[in-house]
Amino acid sequence: MSLQTPNSETYTIAFYNTENLFDYIDDPLINDIDFLETSNKNWNKERYHNKIFKTGMTISKIGFDDLQKPPTLIGLAEVENDRVLNALVKSAHLKDYNYGFVRYDSPDERGIDVALLYDTDSFTLEHSENIALDVKSELGIRDYTRDILKVSGYLNGEKIHLLINHWPSRHERSDTTGHKRMYAAHKVVALIDAILQDDAEAKVIIMGDFNDNPRNESIQYLKNTKSLFNPMEKLMSYTRGSANHNSKWILFDQILMTKNFLEPKAEGLKFLKADIFDEKFLTHYDGKYKGQPFRTYVGKKYKGGFSDHFPVYIQLRKKVL
Repeated sequence: MSLQTPNSETYTIAFYNTENLFDYIDDPLINDIDFLETSNKNWNKERYHNKIFKTGMTISKIGFDDLQKPPTLIGLAEVENDRVLNALVKSAHLKDYNYGFVRYDSPDERGIDVALLYDTDSFTLEHSENIALDVKSELGIRDYTRDILKVSGYLNGEKIHLLINHWPSRHERSDTTGHKRMYAAHKVVALIDAILQDDAEAKVIIMGDFNDNPRNESIQYLKNTKSLFNPMEKLMSYTRGSANHNSKWILFDQILMTKNFLEPKAEGLKFLKADIFDEKFLTHYDGKYKGQPFRTYVGKKYKGGFSDHFPVYIQLRKKVL
């Protein structure tokens, strides 16, 4: 079946680090000082609405050329609150689709959370919860970071489980935070074990900004311990990734899955393809950063772009015997 025609049995599942999807209203419970109208970044209502518009436009186009419809499930990182998610699902490019969302407040000091948008026409939400990451700093002090979002539901009548992550960041000069991401990897393994204990045939998708590349220790541990399939391994190269740091491509944004999505003879949802959504409109057109993600900010300088990350996505097709 050609992917050029609309297909109600094929679905796009995406992940997108939105680069600080903040509103412009002061929240005394978090450190959102950079995204207030009084900040050095000069964040304001106009820039916020531009960010919502561009984020919605980006999401609407992921996988659209293939399936003539936007993604069914979209994991998000760096989301401030429900207010921005409400604005996002009502934005110009998403308002005609019936998106719901799931988000919980995490203890992250900056107030950036993970979330899930889901097409209520195709996905039936059954259960969701946030799972705390009790990681420690080098001094043994708790590092208040983003929770893992666990969501279970039915996609075209078939139960799937989603684990949405934004693992602890790297330090700018030297990485002394690798142990935190290894802790997160162990936590995800424990969550998968719990899911499989209830249902040995459960289908699980793990997505996120892991702040590690596919070949780094934390991702390799996660993949190998649970025999996961990581289609992102083949996408990374010296000339392509989901973000760029110091003119070097990285692929911190990944989607992994249990291998029962690959079984050719069984019916149900099957893995079809994976890709980085790095269309030209999301990039700098010229200059020093040509071809790199067109960012909202570079430092404190407003650029008015989309995000410092490209989305990544997979597509699944429902197979009926």
